[in-house]
Order: sequence, then structure tokens, then C-alpha cells
Amino acid sequence: MLWSYITTPKIGIRETLFSLVYGNEAVLPAEIDEETSRVIFYDERNSERRAADLDFLEEKREAAAIRMKAYKRRTTQSYNRKVIQRSFQVGDLAWKKVQDVDVGKLDPRWKGPFKVMEKLSSGAYYFEDLAEKKLKRP
Repeated sequence: MLWSYITTPKIGIRETLFSLVYGNEAVLPAEIDEETSRVIFYDERNSERRAADLDFLEEKREAAAIRMKAYKRRTTQSYNRKVIQRSFQVGDLAWKKVQDVDVGKLDPRWKGPFKVMEKLSSGAYYFEDLAEKKLKRP
């Protein structure tokens, strides 16, 4: 399983992890048994070409890092286009969606109401559970 993971090209960097570590693509065990063109045309001067490939390995890693950053930026932009921004003020009432793993077939999908007590600088909110407060009153 690990072999398939490191020899599969990753979407964001368009390289295999094996090639980023060793500078060249791996020869799979099946290719050795079947005598593919990589095995048939192997010659002794291959070590010279391998040394030349290793000289460019750092550039290959930097290019992969740049592609990965660009991929993450595109993914973030795609996600942010779909997100609906909501903001609350102190005193507003809100409901919280219950995670699917916490809900049975007939259980409610929302919990609340909650009252916004404080808006934090990070964009998070401090809520007070009004339903729980209502239950605790004598």
C-alpha cells in the first residue's frame, strides 16, 4: 500500500513522492519481470544521467512546492465561493446544526436557540444556550 502511495502522482504537485525524494521515477517490480522498454534499454551510462538528474532535484522540489501552493490557493478560492458568510450581533438568536454522527433517524437536526453573548475578534462567537437556561429555572 505504501508503494502505491509513493509511486502515484499527486494532483497538486503533478509528481510522485518517490521522484521528489530520489529524483527519478521508480521501476515497478512488474516492469522488471515483463522487460519493459526502461529495462531493455538500460545501459551502463545510466549512472551518469542519474547523477545529472540529481543535480536538478532541488529545482524539481521547488517547482513542486510552487505548484502545491497554487493548488491550495485554487482550492481555497473554490471553497470560499460556495460559503455563505454570516455575521451575528450581540443579542441575536441562532440555531446550531447538529453533526450527522450525533443524530439518530428521528432526532432533530438543529439545537437551540442560542443567544449571542460576545463576538470574538477571530470571527467566532460566545453563545448562551437559552433552552438549557430555561430548563434550569425553578
